Amino acid sequence: MPNFQDVLKEVKTKIREVTVAEFLKGEKPDAVLDVRENDEYLEGYIPGATWIPRGKLELRVEDAVPKRDADVVVYCAGGTRSALAARTLAELGYTSVRSLAGGFTAWKRAALPYDRPFVFTDAQKARYSRHLMLPEIGEAGQAKLLQSKVLLLGAGGLGAPAGLYLAAAGIGTIGLVDDDVVDESNLQRQVIHNTTRVGQPKVASAARTIAELNPDVKVNQHAFRLSSENVLDVIKDYDLIVDGTDNFQTRYLLNDASLILKKSVVNASIFQFEGQLTVFKPFEGPCYRCLYPEPPPPGMAPSCNEAGVLGVLPGVIGVLQATEAVKLILGVGKSLVGRLLQYDALQMKFREFKLPRDPNCVVCSDPNKKIELIDYEAFCSLQR
Repeated sequence: MPNFQDVLKEVKTKIREVTVAEFLKGEKPDAVLDVRENDEYLEGYIPGATWIPRGKLELRVEDAVPKRDADVVVYCAGGTRSALAARTLAELGYTSVRSLAGGFTAWKRAALPYDRPFVFTDAQKARYSRHLMLPEIGEAGQAKLLQSKVLLLGAGGLGAPAGLYLAAAGIGTIGLVDDDVVDESNLQRQVIHNTTRVGQPKVASAARTIAELNPDVKVNQHAFRLSSENVLDVIKDYDLIVDGTDNFQTRYLLNDASLILKKSVVNASIFQFEGQLTVFKPFEGPCYRCLYPEPPPPGMAPSCNEAGVLGVLPGVIGVLQATEAVKLILGVGKSLVGRLLQYDALQMKFREFKLPRDPNCVVCSDPNKKIELIDYEAFCSLQR
């Protein structure tokens, strides 16, 4: 009867192996799979690798590597389990699979850099358990969320629901920009505040609610308005921006600054019973000026007290903003880049429109053009 070594020797005659040196010299593979166990993975992994424990390889590999002709490199600690895994993948129809000779041990002996995974506490595993169940998120995706930074412009109607759900999702750092204080008229829709906080700065009130909701989240409070002097410093350290502002001058300033720093913006607006939402991704889709090249004259914008808003409307649109932000961070699904989603609450209808880039846009038509930040004359838009 053959023993394990005999079986392993036979397996290695039927699979391809690649040394660390050959791995580094060759073209980057389509996928690198780490088939070690959890305790081994926590000690470090090859940058860019996807972790699938050997015992779950058959169940998960098709999600991780859907194409059977993809170039795949598999590794374990020393090259034994990866050889068996390579044979299994071949049996599943994968045609270009190699096992890394010497595995992760050989990688470390070559003094090559490696990453360490995010380590979840037991409390975090319980809190985010429903995310961890989703193959599109899992531990790797939740770790991305916990290490991400999102800037929320406005802690009002749109910022309130967006902030709550971003915090609940586990966004690691949330920046809040708002120079206003909580007013009784806000409480009909700005659900991140409450009656006891009337008169308090909105950023402080929102930060307190977020802290009570999820202690994992760090909140940076920016209790001032954005200007051409501070906007770049404020947004530079964040991964993306959720725009819940209620005035035109900030929207144009943010648009130009986000193009300079190449920051994606989840933009939304609301009016009475209607709302709309899109994503501005610099130089991949249109920007705000592609739609509205210049702000309207001050006299053309409605005053803050001229229009009302259905209290639940910003809840719908703000949660959609949070959804788009999470998708962008995770890199999953189809974003609203190049699309505008409109919502009519009275008719309970959603409509979608295509948003093409303007080839003559004054700011985004030429990626090499120097963009000058402008502080437009302050004028009122619709209060949210």
